Amino acid sequence: MNNPTTNDSSLSPWLQGMRDAMPLLGGYIPVAISFGLIATQANFSVWEATAISALIYAGASQFLMVAMLASGASTWLVVVMTLLINARHVVYAPNLTPLVPPGRRWIALMHGLTDQVFALAHNRLPQLPMATRQGWYSGAALLAWVSWVLGTTLGAVAGASLTQQWPLLGEVMPFALPALFLVLIAPRFTSPLWFIVLGLTIGTALMLAVLQFSNAAIPVAAAAGALAYYVLMALNQKTGAEHGH
Repeated sequence: MNNPTTNDSSLSPWLQGMRDAMPLLGGYIPVAISFGLIATQANFSVWEATAISALIYAGASQFLMVAMLASGASTWLVVVMTLLINARHVVYAPNLTPLVPPGRRWIALMHGLTDQVFALAHNRLPQLPMATRQGWYSGAALLAWVSWVLGTTLGAVAGASLTQQWPLLGEVMPFALPALFLVLIAPRFTSPLWFIVLGLTIGTALMLAVLQFSNAAIPVAAAAGALAYYVLMALNQKTGAEHGH
């Protein structure tokens, strides 16, 4: 079996990125099918559901947006809540910036930056030569985006018939993405720093969800985790400096 953490010189950076991103499809496609089905049930057309996934491409925010619009919520409230959920992306750029070559192309490529692509890139990019990182990221992000868009279309066109034929499928699909998150996060529990940061992040999200603040759980938990990381890093540096004296 090929190890995704090893370089294959016979592949272009684009193809390496696509190969490394293949495991993401196990989470993306089922959830995208779920979104396509839910969007059409909320009276969105197949083309509208597909356009939402292609242009907004925001996972949980898409589900929230469709639900709020279907319930008659005002446009400004939908926009505010969508931005609030996606506020977690603010902490992604500072973590990826040192790992990628500079250039204006990254502005366009950031449309492909999702939680899963970020986790994969943060782990994989340091293992690659700097010259190949943009190509690798482009391939990984493109495969993830295409799978999400096509999964949405499939769900919008045939989701109802699929879940009628296999009722269990409708129960299982929503858990595919959380399971994928767990697989991506688990290898990070390798040091006290990451154990504390991830534990605090997960605990904050669960607490807010239990208190029925589900919409705020993701951005607040992400902010808490990021703050904890930088505080702990500063304390470690200060302690190291004191010991150095």
